Amino acid sequence: MKAMVFAAGLGTRLRPLTDSIPKALVPVCGEPLLHHVLCKLVAAGYDEIVVNVHHFAGQIRDYLATHDYGVRISISDETDLLRETGGGIMHARPLLEGSGAEPFLVHNVDIISDLNLRWFREQWRPGALATLLVSERQTQRYLLFDDGMRLVGWTNIATGEVKSPYPGLKACDCRKYAFAGIHNISPEIFKVFEQEKCPERFPIIDFYLKACAEHPIYGAAPEKLNLVDVGKFDTLGEAERFCAGIL
Repeated sequence: MKAMVFAAGLGTRLRPLTDSIPKALVPVCGEPLLHHVLCKLVAAGYDEIVVNVHHFAGQIRDYLATHDYGVRISISDETDLLRETGGGIMHARPLLEGSGAEPFLVHNVDIISDLNLRWFREQWRPGALATLLVSERQTQRYLLFDDGMRLVGWTNIATGEVKSPYPGLKACDCRKYAFAGIHNISPEIFKVFEQEKCPERFPIIDFYLKACAEHPIYGAAPEKLNLVDVGKFDTLGEAERFCAGIL
């Protein structure tokens, strides 16, 4: 099974730590964020893993060269251009295709959780373009779903802004969930990237919000999910406490 770890980001919200190391190597409970994600993927049965790199790419390469996780780990090199999430997936196409119709997993490197990845894999629906892990976490920005948990839009509740391919969609009529930075994606997405003439650099959520009218994209919300987004400096302490509790 294939998975991709987003490890190319600049980690600006983790400065000054990321002034000298990539976000992927920021330590939590004595081990880099990348280590925690890789261990979780390997334990769930993923044996072909792609890691994209840009910021301090050489440090991540050196780390992977000196740490054996017992699976095949490939590098998707973005040192020439940071392609954002959608462009990063598209750029890694040669490494992610080749397993027939089986979806591949994408996991942000700064997400630490107690998610059962096997459960998440079982939420896949035939014909789906993607399944997004979501939760009822409080935030200002929510993905919007219909009663069948099919993606229909996005909203910022602070500003009232709504983005949707469905004119006149009202956020109050939809189910609201926060995206958790983990998704299963059909290899068919690469064909859709081509059809939509996607640029080299684009956010995957923007793509989902455009594609969801014609391609089924679903949300999966576990009954209970403990998750820490370690993308911000002030969540490092929370991540340390959380990680210590699940190790």
